[in-house]
Amino acid sequence: MSRKPATRAKPEAASAIPSGQSPLVTVRHYCQGIGDCHLLTFKTQEGQPFRILIDCGVHVSITGGPALVGDIVTDLKNETGGLIDILVVTHEHWDHVSGFLTANDLFKTFTIGEVWMAWTENPADAEAAELDKFKGQALAALQGAGQQLEGMQGLNPYMERVRDGLHAVLGFQFGAAGQRVRSARDAAAKLCAKPPRYFEPGGPPTSIPQLPGLQIYVLGPPRDKAALRLEEQAGAMFPLASGGPFTRALASGLEANETSDPGFVDELSPFDDSIGTPLSVALSGEADDSAVDYVRKHYSEPIAHTAPQESPEQSWRRIDADWMGIAADLALRLDRGVNNTSLVLAFEFIDSGRVFLFPGDAQIGNWLSWKDLKWPVGQRTVTSADLLARTVYLKVAHHGSQNATPQKQGFDLLTSADLSAFIPTNKADAVKVHWGEMPYDGILTALETKTKGRVIRADDAWLAEKNGEPAFATPSGSIQAVRSVPRDAARGLGGLWVEVDLV
Repeated sequence: MSRKPATRAKPEAASAIPSGQSPLVTVRHYCQGIGDCHLLTFKTQEGQPFRILIDCGVHVSITGGPALVGDIVTDLKNETGGLIDILVVTHEHWDHVSGFLTANDLFKTFTIGEVWMAWTENPADAEAAELDKFKGQALAALQGAGQQLEGMQGLNPYMERVRDGLHAVLGFQFGAAGQRVRSARDAAAKLCAKPPRYFEPGGPPTSIPQLPGLQIYVLGPPRDKAALRLEEQAGAMFPLASGGPFTRALASGLEANETSDPGFVDELSPFDDSIGTPLSVALSGEADDSAVDYVRKHYSEPIAHTAPQESPEQSWRRIDADWMGIAADLALRLDRGVNNTSLVLAFEFIDSGRVFLFPGDAQIGNWLSWKDLKWPVGQRTVTSADLLARTVYLKVAHHGSQNATPQKQGFDLLTSADLSAFIPTNKADAVKVHWGEMPYDGILTALETKTKGRVIRADDAWLAEKNGEPAFATPSGSIQAVRSVPRDAARGLGGLWVEVDLV
């Protein structure tokens, strides 16, 4: 992989690879379903393997997830001898980092050359520190709301959905208690004696001395607040230090519910604190108030003598927990915001111009921020549109969800005739946790069309078969060869990994 002069003109599209050429990179995708772990193996000029591991985690909804990750890390150790040249941690979500915590003892036996993370994880970066503070405060408020809702009886259907949704976000995305994800991220950083390297878009592409024919472009995460989707309103700075309006409102309400301080003032209350009777007092019957009897009859108990049009079930009248409905909006903002902090890497081979794109879980805000990116390379300028046009392999973002890959600024720019793709997804698990359509049919259809069927999914049935083969022919497009290993076909556990040689 000799480096050509920097002034050489680049083709507008990736050039064809002669048949029989050695693969540019071999990618082993682990098939835990909803979770990411990808081992990229390059060859140095001396013919030695150079390995980059991108993420290692599994969604908490996956039955037997920690054991599966244990199998994955064991396989990584066997394949690499425990030597990883670069560990890339794309972002702070449990299904991307859980393995660094649950399989930490095994990971500690590895030798890690470098750890790469996004600028958003850098404690020395002022904006990252503010973002980190926002995430911490938002998680604390959501945990408080979740605990209160778990202990409440007679929630109306809407608040039951809010409660279940909070459980999904806190448990599924951030770890069982909503905090373990940070411990997992930090555990990954400590696997290398050197401090992590932090990356952001801008400046020249990154080069690796051992791989002179390769350069790496950083497309995300953006610095723009709106693109991260954590702003109060379009064009405004998000008030990270105070946690944002949703966090402030939720935290204030929780404090009002929990405090016994008679001097506490709820600044967000629409009424003066001298007006009204506390609900707990009204329900206990301790107050001498004309409204107490009405509240007890029509709010807390079934009505003994109801009119024909009245229902004896009174839970639909109860709104004492409804103020916590704002937690749903906060949880959605936090979840999408963290996805948009994904470190997005485009690997370009200089000789051929072919690009391999790994966007983590980048959602719309991250993708749209790439639109005007430019990189100076010698006497020329590379644009994000140019990189996407030359992309011949795509790790699909966020398990193929609807809001992960845009059409106009995403799929429409992926124009290479050799495009192939992998989706770390499991439809059955997505249905089980009520995520709806994941992977999204529109994205699947677009991928199938653009790749001429060269799409591999972590839940493909053939991956559980011995000597299973994909429906598309190989070699084809950017895929030179495909290999797979079932985890335990006898127990119906699907594939452990699928490996592709890419050109």
